Amino acid sequence: MTKVKTGGRTIGTPNKTQKQIREYYQLLIEENLELISNDLKQLRPEQRLKFLIELSKYVIPQLKSMELINPNNEKLTNIINLGSGINPELD
Repeated sequence: MTKVKTGGRTIGTPNKTQKQIREYYQLLIEENLELISNDLKQLRPEQRLKFLIELSKYVIPQLKSMELINPNNEKLTNIINLGSGINPELD
């Protein structure tokens, strides 16, 4: 049995509260940009990079993993060796 959606926001309608929070947060950042920049300069390079990577999670959409299927309807496996000795087990 499929449940029919009744009431609430329609698909694609933005959340008003979330929009207000984002606008406030943007204003907060803009007003403190020089202070934030000075704080970043005081960090060690690896700390600065870690901070920027963590911050990017909220700015850049994360990519979703994809499963590719070849014409014979078989799963394709990609192996990525990161050079750290970690290798996935093959099925």
